[in-house]
Amino acid sequence: MPHTLRITGSAMLAAALVATAAATPAAPIHAQGEGTAMQPATSAPARTGYVQANGVRYYYEIHGQGEPLLLLHGGLGSIQMFGPVLPELARGRQVIGVDLHGHGRTELGSRPISLIDMGDDMATVLRELGYGQVDVMGYSMGGGVAFRLAAQHPEMVRRLVMVSAGFSRDGFYPEMLPQQAQVGAALADMMKETPMYQSYAAVAPRPEDFPRLLDRMGELMRTPYNWAEDVRKLSMPTMIVFGDSDMYRPEHVVEFYQLLGGGQRDAGWQREHMSRNRLAILPNLTHYEMFMSPALVATTLPFLNGDTAAPSWAEQVAQGN
Repeated sequence: MPHTLRITGSAMLAAALVATAAATPAAPIHAQGEGTAMQPATSAPARTGYVQANGVRYYYEIHGQGEPLLLLHGGLGSIQMFGPVLPELARGRQVIGVDLHGHGRTELGSRPISLIDMGDDMATVLRELGYGQVDVMGYSMGGGVAFRLAAQHPEMVRRLVMVSAGFSRDGFYPEMLPQQAQVGAALADMMKETPMYQSYAAVAPRPEDFPRLLDRMGELMRTPYNWAEDVRKLSMPTMIVFGDSDMYRPEHVVEFYQLLGGGQRDAGWQREHMSRNRLAILPNLTHYEMFMSPALVATTLPFLNGDTAAPSWAEQVAQGN
């Protein structure tokens, strides 16, 4: 896909949460309906800094040791939104967290927010940090950036995980599109009590840029896109993860998996027809909780670690005898 098309767009937290923020501005965000507020990150970074990439000065953090994992957050979030799960991810991995363009500690500047451009930017960031190839996991907007990195720089991505991120704009439930179209600077004041603004203002180099950030995000979400052809070309093992109450239509999720080569036929008695790519639908989760659910770590780490072991009925019977 030519970069000159500047096709941008992704599922993001902003669209649906804007309506909630306007109706109940003081309501806290809760994890999995348990009534406990999202906790801040408890994993202290071993290293932090900034990397210049195509005119954007990206903030990064590195946590833990082991095989490198690039971790990309959702729209209107930052690295810290993974706080509840980051320590577990970093227990056996070197996690590279990046605040995406205009988010967290990374300045907005004058460039439009583009998933295609950020895909190239992440390749530059990784090279500047000394990584030749990494595993990548992105949530929502970060899932779109992870996808563009994998599609545009496949040699740099060993395994890819996209969490609550679709391949085309028509994957959303239809009622989401008008909400996305309304995202812009006019909503900035009514979002002052939301976790999106509060987390942004706590670390942003220019908190006064929040209205401009909403304008840029609105532009991003209003732009049609369909990356089906790029999905078919992905060369690395890929996993897609959704909640059973996500903002994407189930039909879109199934189509995504089929584009990846899965869901074509029965896997066979000895898994001989099984796709190398994976689909996970996590129960009792919406789009707005996926990034902080312990189930996300338990589901994705075996794939990222290359664990393909499965229980064998034949072995179970043999051991029983």
